[in-house]
Amino acid sequence: MPTITTLTLYPIKSCAGIALQAATITAAGLCHQQVHDREWMVVDGAGQFLSQRSHPRMALIVPALQAGSMTLQAPGMAPLEIPTAPLPTGLAPVIAVTIWDDHLSAHDCGGEAGRWLSQLLGQPCRLVRFDPAVKRLASKKWTDDADVPTRFPDGFPMLVISQGSLDDLNQKLQAQGRAAVPMNRYRPNLVIDGVDAFEEDFAATIEAGPLRLQLVKPCTRCPMPAVDQATGEFGPDPMDILQTYRGNPRVDGAPTFGVNAIVQDGAGETLHVGQEIALELDF
Repeated sequence: MPTITTLTLYPIKSCAGIALQAATITAAGLCHQQVHDREWMVVDGAGQFLSQRSHPRMALIVPALQAGSMTLQAPGMAPLEIPTAPLPTGLAPVIAVTIWDDHLSAHDCGGEAGRWLSQLLGQPCRLVRFDPAVKRLASKKWTDDADVPTRFPDGFPMLVISQGSLDDLNQKLQAQGRAAVPMNRYRPNLVIDGVDAFEEDFAATIEAGPLRLQLVKPCTRCPMPAVDQATGEFGPDPMDILQTYRGNPRVDGAPTFGVNAIVQDGAGETLHVGQEIALELDF
């Protein structure tokens, strides 16, 4: 029987994730202790989002959750504590930010967080938090025209990858004398096991009790999986292997790995590591 083997929450876009045993599923993705996936984001002085694509050291920013706060740690830096309680309506300062083609306002988390990030990344930075009054939606091209809310992910609330898919890729890497890569290079929210390699590509839905996820868009891949999440440095890039067998006609032939998902039914339900799931295939 297919099962969930890993649940990972990424409080800050492009920073380290937090492995969970259980998580609440909202329409906009995973939530734990009232902290939502990609609820925070690092921006430069012009409000443009930053990611590991250009700043691989962001992988070294490791969040930990406590009641009412989140502590950030990174090599050579004193811990930084960020409040996670809901911000007072209309009182928190806002700045204009840009994430891909979306221009929106976000809450500025203050000078201390900005100085901490600026020192670590070597350029002027700010930490911003998603404003729940702002509407940011996933691409309707892939959601059957449904309004699907998101915060600061690249495009969709959740990413699903099967363990079999990673095992298949690693077998190809090792056949060339190259090292296997861990799952955290691909930054999924849900890892599932008990299915064939890339079976998620052909799944219409994943059901877990009353929760029903719709798998909507293959995840196209950029150079980020070349970043070693333990060192924050670029290393060998598995992209060349993916290009040999993972070109996907649904996204103009770009290599894909994993599938983006949205909540079809059951928002508010809880998922658990070890929970059995059912995939409905759509050939």
